[in-house]
Amino acid sequence: MNSEQLSRMKDGKGFIAALDQSGGSTPKALKAYGIAESAYNNEEEMFDLVHQMRTRIIKSPSFDKAYILGAILFENTMDRKIDNLYSSDFLWEKKGVVPFLKVDKGLAAEQDDVQLMKDFKDTLPELLNRAKARNIFGTKMRSVIKEANSTGISKIVQQQFEIGKIIAEAGFVPILEPEVDIHSKTKVEVEKLLKAAIKQELAKLEENVKLMFKLTIPTIDDFYQELMDDPRVVRVVALSGGYSQAEANAKLAKNHGLIASFSRALAQDLAVEQSEDEFNKAMQTAVKSIFAASVS
Repeated sequence: MNSEQLSRMKDGKGFIAALDQSGGSTPKALKAYGIAESAYNNEEEMFDLVHQMRTRIIKSPSFDKAYILGAILFENTMDRKIDNLYSSDFLWEKKGVVPFLKVDKGLAAEQDDVQLMKDFKDTLPELLNRAKARNIFGTKMRSVIKEANSTGISKIVQQQFEIGKIIAEAGFVPILEPEVDIHSKTKVEVEKLLKAAIKQELAKLEENVKLMFKLTIPTIDDFYQELMDDPRVVRVVALSGGYSQAEANAKLAKNHGLIASFSRALAQDLAVEQSEDEFNKAMQTAVKSIFAASVS
């Protein structure tokens, strides 16, 4: 574990850029950017286009360590280069931004009002070895909670912690992401059950274990302060979860210490047809607004 990166993630001011759309979500991300599915013929061409988009974002002057602490990459992005450096090395060496890697393989079918992660423990060791070779600092894995079902929520949290401990033992800082659907009819109750389950699992960990959480912005302001205060928790970050940039920023600003890890809300005003000046101005507006909400 890189101690300089750990210190930056723990105490630095800024947010994490989520640039980790994978195979299933990439067409939607490209469409929002202005690239239709008819523009590519296969998965390789699709990933070429999304890497061009991510490269443009990362190389923008506004994508700067003064505002951005870290960036989450998809496996395909980790294996590609930006200006002859692997993406993760470019992030840290040229931008001063800490690299993370999305490691999960997508969601299982809904059961007990949740979607667990598809099983990926068999392939995880090889991926972590590659991540280590690419100088990745931490990982991220996502599951989803739909409604207040204590059985489902317990399964979600147990799975996240089980795999998170494997990742931590390998020398990485895992981001556990049990997302709460923003459209849940029982969102407040979900968040109460989720926090209780997380606290129960945290209490079982040795204090030298370091991890992070990526959580939906809570309905009750400052609801996750107890998690932030735990010595094992490096940082708690928030996903935009389908909120617009303005909505996500307004809600985030009411939660002290909670910082952004936005994907769609970061890139919503970026378009392939923009000139470099237009693109960079849109990036600057987004980055500065998300930064302001993250440090409020």
